[in-house]
Formats: sequence, structure tokens, C-alpha cells
Amino acid sequence: MTGEVKSKGGAPIEEGDTVVTAYRGGKHEFEVDKIITDADEAKAEGAKGAYKPPVVVGVDQNDKKVSHKPETVTNLSKE
Repeated sequence: MTGEVKSKGGAPIEEGDTVVTAYRGGKHEFEVDKIITDADEAKAEGAKGAYKPPVVVGVDQNDKKVSHKPETVTNLSKE
């Protein structure tokens, strides 16, 4: 994949940014630890849902490893 990864609002997402997404009646808010754009790297990552890049990966407020598609998150650091 070429170009930068962007959030739902169109802001670029970088490692270290804080993002949030609605999830099952609540939300996942997390700092982006990794941005995966390669299918082989996605398979090796081990976070649920990280097998179809691009995805942003981090640890949420419940200390659970999560991954979400960039277009489903809001970048709190830049929006």
C-alpha cells in the first residue's frame, strides 16, 4: 500500500497517536503502537482482526491488544 494511513476524519495516523472507535456499545481508545500495511506482517501480529491490512494496532484502556481499520477510528491527537 502506498501513501499515508488516514482516519475516519481524514487526519493522518502515525505511531504514538491516540485514537478512538465505537465498539459494541462502548469504545476502544488506545495509543497506536503499530501501523500494519503488509499482509505477511499482519498475519504474524496476532491481534484479532489484524490479518487484513491496513490496520492500526495498540492496547486499549482495558489492557487488551486491539486492531482496527484506520477508516473506522477517530484520531484524537489531530482531529
